[in-house]
Amino acid sequence: MQYGDYIGNVTRLAVELANTGTLDRTGELVEDFFVQHEITPPPDGTYGDLPDLVRAALAQLVDARPPEAVHQLLRDYPPEMHLSDHDGAGNGVFHIHFSRNGTEARRWLGQLIAAKLALVAAGDPAVTLGRCAADGCGDYFVDQSRNRTRRFCSNACASRTTVAAYRARAKGDGG
Repeated sequence: MQYGDYIGNVTRLAVELANTGTLDRTGELVEDFFVQHEITPPPDGTYGDLPDLVRAALAQLVDARPPEAVHQLLRDYPPEMHLSDHDGAGNGVFHIHFSRNGTEARRWLGQLIAAKLALVAAGDPAVTLGRCAADGCGDYFVDQSRNRTRRFCSNACASRTTVAAYRARAKGDGG
């Protein structure tokens, strides 16, 4: 896995946490990350104030405002940077981790997200964040498309917007 993909995957976890208030424990990305890093998800699925803080951080980043919530994440969940070769290949290929395996779930996730959102705030080109342009949605998303022009969080929101625009045009033509 390339490091940019790793940043994107962690940022997707942050987006899911912000959009839903929890993480889908059956989701492949969540399950892989938690198993790989020996993390036990909270049994009730709650992460305390972390989702609200991450949501505030994403809003500031997307709106190009000062990243005060990212600073708060770094204070509340200071990353513990270290090298890891947990992939077990034994080939000496290391990558950076920001939390220790086996850490309590909220702390682990907070440290990881704090570090990755700090990288995004510092202009890391691997990840672009966005807010859905569909009326009434406002969910966040990670845009790693080639030209970084994504406007919607999902195909459902894109389709709903396209259909609404078509109906508005058709109503104007026939009325």
